[in-house]
Amino acid sequence: MDFLRPAGWEEALAAKAEHPTAVPIAGGTDVMVEINFDHRRPEYLLDLTRVAELAEWEATDRTVRLGAGVPYTRIIEELRTELPGLALAAHTIGSPQIRNRGTVGGNLGAASPAGDAHPALLAAGAEVEAASVRGTRRIPVEEFFTGVKRHALEPDELIRAVHIRRADGPQQFSKVGTRNAMVIAVCAFAVALHPRTRTVRTGIGSAAPTPVRARAAEEFLGGALEEGGFWDSGAPLDPSVVRRFAELCAGACRPIDDVRGTAAYRRHAVGVMARRTLGWTWEAYREGEGRTAQCA
Repeated sequence: MDFLRPAGWEEALAAKAEHPTAVPIAGGTDVMVEINFDHRRPEYLLDLTRVAELAEWEATDRTVRLGAGVPYTRIIEELRTELPGLALAAHTIGSPQIRNRGTVGGNLGAASPAGDAHPALLAAGAEVEAASVRGTRRIPVEEFFTGVKRHALEPDELIRAVHIRRADGPQQFSKVGTRNAMVIAVCAFAVALHPRTRTVRTGIGSAAPTPVRARAAEEFLGGALEEGGFWDSGAPLDPSVVRRFAELCAGACRPIDDVRGTAAYRRHAVGVMARRTLGWTWEAYREGEGRTAQCA
C-alpha cells in the first residue's frame, strides 16, 4: 500500500488523476476501521490532511460552503445556528474522539445508507462540490447516492465541499439505535421547514438502499400548510395532518431485515420519528423561529 500526501488541493487532484483507485483519507474514522479489519486493502491511500482549504467553511446570507474536511465538532460548536439539523445529527455521531476526526466529506464518500449526516443534508437542501483536474461540478445530494455504499463521483474526482442552504426555519433530527452513543443507526429521520420558499424537506437514513427523501410526504405537508394558511397563522396542526405525514414518511422506506432491526420495525420507527420531529419543528415555528424569514 502506497501513501500519497499532497501539500495542496491542486496536487491532490493531480494525484487522484494519476491514481484513480486511491482512497482519500482525512479523519480516517471509516477507512481505517475497514483496513484494520482487512475488509479493504487499497493500493493507494490519499492523505488530505495537509490540504488546509478542506478544513474551512464560509457563510453567505443564504448558504454555507462547508469544506469536506471540517470535523463534526466544529459543526456543533460553530454552525449550530446556520445548520441546526446537521449540528443535531453531528451530536449523535460516535464519541467525542470520533467527532473530532470525522467529517461530512468522509461520511459522503463512504455513502453508507446509515450515514448520520445524510438525512440532515437531504432535509436542508445540499449540493456536493466534486472536483477533478477536468473541472468542478455540483451534485444535488439526493442524486449523489447511487446504491449501497456507492456514489456519483467519477474515479478521478474528490469531494471539495458541501453547499448547504442556511436554515431559515426550524430543523430536527432523530435517530433510533440500540443505545444512545457509539451506535450505527437502526434508522434516522430529519425534517426541515423552509418558510422562505414555503416548502418542507425530509431525509431518511438506514431504511432503504440509499438515504432518501419522503417526497410524497413533503408535498402533502407543504400543500396542507399552504391551503390551511398555517404558514401565516402558525396555528396548531390538525392531528390528521401529522398522522398522514408520518404515514407517507413510513411509506417512503424500503428497509430490510438485518442484525440491527427488522424491516417492519424500521418502517414503524420512521413513522414515529416523523410524527415527533414534525411536532418539535412546528412548535418552534409557532414560537417564532423562521416566521420572519418569509419576508426576507
